[in-house]
Amino acid sequence: MLFSLSIMAAIAYTALAALIFFAQSSLIYYPESGRNLIETPGDRGLGYESVEIPTSDGETLHGWFIPVPAAAGAVLFFHGNAGNISHRMDYLLMFHRLGYNTLIFDYRGYGQSSGSPSESGTYLDAQAAWRYLTEAKGVPPARIVLFGESLGGAVAAWLAMSEKPGALVLASVFTSVPDMAAKIYPFLPVRLLSRFDYTTIEYLRTVTCPVFVAHSSQDDIVPFAHGRALYQAAPEPKQFLELQGGHNSGFIFMREDWVEALGKFIDTHLNASS
Repeated sequence: MLFSLSIMAAIAYTALAALIFFAQSSLIYYPESGRNLIETPGDRGLGYESVEIPTSDGETLHGWFIPVPAAAGAVLFFHGNAGNISHRMDYLLMFHRLGYNTLIFDYRGYGQSSGSPSESGTYLDAQAAWRYLTEAKGVPPARIVLFGESLGGAVAAWLAMSEKPGALVLASVFTSVPDMAAKIYPFLPVRLLSRFDYTTIEYLRTVTCPVFVAHSSQDDIVPFAHGRALYQAAPEPKQFLELQGGHNSGFIFMREDWVEALGKFIDTHLNASS
């Protein structure tokens, strides 16, 4: 009987490992929850342009460009793995208040963008958005802030390795997908099973721009230790802001602190690079 139970346990373990291996994409990306746009910047009183951004491999990304008069620069926004650009309206209001134009877009497979999401695809999407902002909109690289939340932080950090933005902001971001998987499935050899990297902490080691890291000690999805590790890996000049609240509510709890701290950081370093 013990032998039979051991065999059954081994089969169940192997089946779970196989499921994790083959279903990784659906565990990382939630595009179906982010297909429908629930509102537009216009619903919040913001003027905006609806834009289509071509990628180098033939996809078309949908996004919004929100201008402000006499803008001090521009924010290129990378959202997390669920929802779409219409779920980030509070951020758009914040950047508008700070006096920065914003380009926010949906990755392939999200919102009204074509295609299906993948790690390599999100990197191509990042490059396409950067080209649009620097070429079509004519924003100098040194006046661009890359802002990434959660998974979007990994994409933003990857882009910051090859481009020269004025600053990089990471909000509630993980160190890597394998690190996150090890937290969720400590009983599985997830580092061997993982087909995704998004190694934010490694990207940061070669970033040369100022870095702002924000993370909540109460984050219920990405451990606070990830945020601290990213801050330690980031080059100087850098700043850490400890948030309050859960993974998706830290911005709400800390709105005024966010606006003040981030505004000062961006203004200081973008003006210094001018």
